[in-house]
Amino acid sequence: MTAIAAAGALSLPISLCRSCKISSKKFQGVKGGFRVFATFGEENSLGDKKSPWGTIFDVEDPRSKVPQCKGKFLDVYQALEVARYDIQYCDWRARQDLLTIMLLHEKVVEVLNPLAREYKSIGTMKKELAELQGELAQAHKQIPIDCFEEPWVLFRGKDGNPGCVQNTCAHRACPLHLGSVNEGRIQCPYHGWEYTTDGKCEKMPSTRLLNVKIRSLTCLEQEGMIWIWPGDDPPTATLPSLQPPSGFEIHAEIVMELPVEHGLLLDNLLDLAHAPFTHTSTFAKGWNVPSLVKFLTPASGLQGYWDPYPIDMEFRPPCMVLSTIGISKPGKLEGQSTKECTTHLHQLHVCLPSSRKKTRLLYRMSLDFAPILKHIPFIHYLWRHFAEQVLNEDLRLVIGQQERMVNGANVWNWPVAYDKLGVRYRLWRDAVERGAKQLPFSKPM
Repeated sequence: MTAIAAAGALSLPISLCRSCKISSKKFQGVKGGFRVFATFGEENSLGDKKSPWGTIFDVEDPRSKVPQCKGKFLDVYQALEVARYDIQYCDWRARQDLLTIMLLHEKVVEVLNPLAREYKSIGTMKKELAELQGELAQAHKQIPIDCFEEPWVLFRGKDGNPGCVQNTCAHRACPLHLGSVNEGRIQCPYHGWEYTTDGKCEKMPSTRLLNVKIRSLTCLEQEGMIWIWPGDDPPTATLPSLQPPSGFEIHAEIVMELPVEHGLLLDNLLDLAHAPFTHTSTFAKGWNVPSLVKFLTPASGLQGYWDPYPIDMEFRPPCMVLSTIGISKPGKLEGQSTKECTTHLHQLHVCLPSSRKKTRLLYRMSLDFAPILKHIPFIHYLWRHFAEQVLNEDLRLVIGQQERMVNGANVWNWPVAYDKLGVRYRLWRDAVERGAKQLPFSKPM
């Protein structure tokens, strides 16, 4: 069981930074843009004042006008039109975020301004400050995930440490992620039962407290990642570092839900020979097709490098792929090995097995050059758009594989030289599923 548990040790980044929630009671949203009316002072005191920022943020949501181009080849004019709508959408989102910040700032000034205090009773000020504090302290949010076809929910406990419990209330099986987190306990939205990070129910409103507990999983946090241990035995594995190599800076972190089994996605990521045939519209556009592609690796390793591509690659159990690519400029390879290249792109893919036909992909991209790119406004939208374009080229093929695999097809017929790393991943996975005490390509335990 320990071996199976080791295979199930998963990682996912969970962002719990301070966020703000504007009360919908005080602001009226009009379809197509914002029309904001801020309330100052007590009722019937200073009256309603229209925000002077209204015209800036009264911008129509452009999503309804985005041209539908999925699955089509675009000419230059269509591509420019899509890019124009992307820019409009980025501008619209930025205005919304800025409006939220400005309104919260206005509320802070309103509550603390000495002149405004003349119009407020002490009780009113305490109430408003308490509400404002609650809005500014929305760090304790909950994130639902699926793992091996079981629903779980992540949240932070009273001590600030992450916890993972089953996403099902013990009372009436209501999804807990639809509720809220109160004082480090996740509250069921149905009847208010509250659970701690170890799964114990500590609060049952309107009834006598019973000794109730739901399943929980061990969580560890390291380097911005939360690791979940789904095994029955205590975790024994040492957590690997997933930070990029020295000299690299992280430029993009993306989370995506993909409609494919995680093993097929790993097969795809561990295979570079398909690039000149599949990714002809993105990063491999213009690549020559080599007469022979090889993956060179130690006899007992799950890592190595590609020939003739300047790319180092590693499969890191249980579900991660790391690669370092030598590039001369975006989309262009340089040299015969990464050591010969002056600039590099480093990638981390974490393929979380949600179910038999669903994977949560965590993607992190790092560069050892052009640090100024991090400061370009909305650059993360560009990285995400490009990542989606690359994945879409793969998905149309991998989904077809999956359909045939479900009907009994063998997705590993006639493996050849460039399949070496993918084959080794499959040998490792087969050993895990058999419950082998000693896994291949790993150090003796």
